[in-house]
Formats: sequence, C-alpha cells, structure tokens
Amino acid sequence: MSDTRIDRRFAACKAENRPALVTFVTAGDPDLATAQAILDALPAAGADVIELGMPFSDPMAEGVPIQLANQRALAGGQTMERTLDMVRAFRKHDNDTPIVLMGYYNPIYVRDPEVFVKTAVEAGVDGLIIVDIPPEADDELCLPALDAGLNFIRLTTPTTDDARLPTVLANTSGFVYYVSVTGITGATISSHARVTEAVKRIKGHTSLPVAVGFGVKTAEDAAVIGRDADGVVVGSVLVDAVRTSLDDAGKATDNTVEAVARLVRELASGVARARKG
Repeated sequence: MSDTRIDRRFAACKAENRPALVTFVTAGDPDLATAQAILDALPAAGADVIELGMPFSDPMAEGVPIQLANQRALAGGQTMERTLDMVRAFRKHDNDTPIVLMGYYNPIYVRDPEVFVKTAVEAGVDGLIIVDIPPEADDELCLPALDAGLNFIRLTTPTTDDARLPTVLANTSGFVYYVSVTGITGATISSHARVTEAVKRIKGHTSLPVAVGFGVKTAEDAAVIGRDADGVVVGSVLVDAVRTSLDDAGKATDNTVEAVARLVRELASGVARARKG
C-alpha cells in the first residue's frame, strides 16, 4: 500500500518526539448536526487521528458510555450513509487528518464489503477497525479494504501471545491497536508497567506504530502511556462528555461541542509532555 494519511501523521508525531492522540467519537451522537460539529472541532483541539464510531445496535466490546452513544445516535436516525456523509463534509475543510471508521462487521456485510470499502475511500475514509472479524476471515473485508486503499488496523490484547501475534499482524497496516485491558471499553488500566511491557513486545514483531487504548481517561494517563506507545487512544471519556453536556430531554446544549473539545485539549497536553524531561 502507498503512503497514507495515517502513515504521514504518525511519522509527523514521531518527528515531534511525541505520541499521536487518537480520539474516538460516535457518528450521529447526540444528533447529526452536533456530531458533525464535534468531528470538525477535533483537529484544532489536538486530535491527530480520529476514530469515528459506526453506530450499531449490539456493540459487544463497548462499555456503558459507548453503548449509550450508539443508542442516542440510532434513535436520532443515524445511518451508514449519514456517517459517510459526515466524513465527506469533514473533507471539505480538512484533507490531512486521518479518519478511521471503527465498529462491527454486520453493517458493512449487509451493504456488501467490496462496495462499502470503495464508497468509504471515495468519502475520504483512511482506515477501518472492525472488532469482530478475525484474521482467519481476512478475505471477507481486510483484503478488499487493502486493495481499495484503506488501512486495516487490527486489535491486539493482553491475551494475544507471541504465537498468535504474527497471524494478527499479517495484513495489519496503518498502526496496531493494543487493547490495554481484558474487558470492555471504559475499564481502568490496572498496571501501566504491564502496558509498557506489552507495547515493547508487540514492537518486537512489527515496525508499525503501536497505539494503546481502553482505559485512558486523563491527561496524566495519556502522558504515562505515551512514553512508550506511538499513539494514545481515548474514547469513552469523550462520548461520556457528550452525555453529561445534554439537557434534561437528552438534547445537545451550547456546551456540548466545547465539552468534548476541552477534554481533547487536556489530553493533547498530556501527550505533548509524555516524553519531556
């Protein structure tokens, strides 16, 4: 695969001697217009790479915050086409920030994977993270995605041992996403030292950047994880910032976009100091 936005962004962050800040938000949460405003605000707030969650009715790997975000988005009428439209709108003013669609295979399967990946590329998507399709099924989506020019980012976990890693990494591109906890999104990291060890172990198997997610909640978390990781992924606290900004009727307020942007700025300050001193 030729040089991609994701490759260029991680290289730029490495040149600045800092990890990339990878931010996750859910498309259509809490409504389409507000979600678009949040997406558009992320780069200026400090996001280096954006993961855009594709709403799904059964997000099995997600904790309560992202489950609720999926429910809000679907209740508001979010569809896959609207999610792709959000990327198209974003690309009208930002042609540099990588966008990775993250979610589950079912909404892609029902559209036809080969049609989906071509449409995603045309919309301006850079990569996919699909949590419920294993390497043994690479011909289903991974290989068509790579052929279409999309990075396919694979998850590794604390239970992915050295025997399994080569299979997981075989067709991975862009970066490797290390899930720092055994469980769902929003859990707490129990040992930063073990995360550091895992990142080093994965780097022994690949030259790709390694980004760490699940359990990163504060700027201090970002600073500690970012000492060794090439990227720090933050999601649950951002989507929870959306929830806590809503009014009593569950509607967006004047504070909703800023609540997310403010938190991203704080997290960006954490990655900026990760390797200082």
